[in-house]
Amino acid sequence: MSAVAIERAPADHFPALTRGRLTTVQVNLGYRCNQACNHCHVEAGPARTEMMTAATADLVRSFIRVQGVATVDLTGGAPELNPVFRDLVENLGDLHVIDRCNLTVLGEPGQEDLAEFLARHRVHVIASLPCYSLANVDAQRGSGVFERSLAGIRRLNALGYGLPDSGRVLDFVYNPGGAFLPPDSRRLEDDYRRELGRFDVRFNRLLTLTNMPIKRFRHTLERDGRLQAYQDLLKQAFEPANLAHVMCRSLVSIDWQGYVYDCDFNQMLGLPAGGAARVHLMQVMAHDFAARPIAVGEHCFGCTAGRGSSCGGALT
Repeated sequence: MSAVAIERAPADHFPALTRGRLTTVQVNLGYRCNQACNHCHVEAGPARTEMMTAATADLVRSFIRVQGVATVDLTGGAPELNPVFRDLVENLGDLHVIDRCNLTVLGEPGQEDLAEFLARHRVHVIASLPCYSLANVDAQRGSGVFERSLAGIRRLNALGYGLPDSGRVLDFVYNPGGAFLPPDSRRLEDDYRRELGRFDVRFNRLLTLTNMPIKRFRHTLERDGRLQAYQDLLKQAFEPANLAHVMCRSLVSIDWQGYVYDCDFNQMLGLPAGGAARVHLMQVMAHDFAARPIAVGEHCFGCTAGRGSSCGGALT
């Protein structure tokens, strides 16, 4: 990975970044979801109709093979609700495949065998669980979600997920319940293990993510008159060391139509890869992304604030 200049970010703009080697392709299979969480930067929900087609999924598969990446990160919405999800998993099973799962989808009609499917293909499940308490989870994600999430975790645990040496990895994702930064991930993970142990559930790691001032969460901040204060918080907490580890340096994000972005957040803001014209997969099949510029903006301070934040959790 190429070197990154480590400098204090000016208050008015985010530092320029360039790419390193591409190791991960994140694929957004569509914005349909069985939930409508108030922190969602995608504004996903049951009424959304944007879904990747089988033809576009074929292009995604070709791109992944040509690029020779090791990790494929499937997200949404609830990616499992798209019929192409299982076909992608089956055809990319020799790679490290991640499913960004909201847990409650495991109990949806037509998904009764989903947990078994994930286990059979040893898919790495990264599951949303923004707190270990019923009150906080339901306030952020909807009434009854905590209990339904526990039911999903237990189904995965029964198949070996979250258990030592099983080869089936179950990680949880925490994000703050408001306009503040995540706490220390190691201490919070200890809290999760202690509190969730009362429910006899197991997991591998806890990832902490910063809420991004995009889409639904941004609307909440604007409604409450807290947008500027939150953006100031992110800037004031900027840590230069995080620049070397932000996910956009080794990842590209593909939307449901096959267009390419530097990250999922840029996708939601409509910022094309490199900040130039919008680019489709068909135009970059064998493209060398290394040393290319990354489109950055004020929202990028969310990834570098405090201990940092990415799809893989804290950066430092």
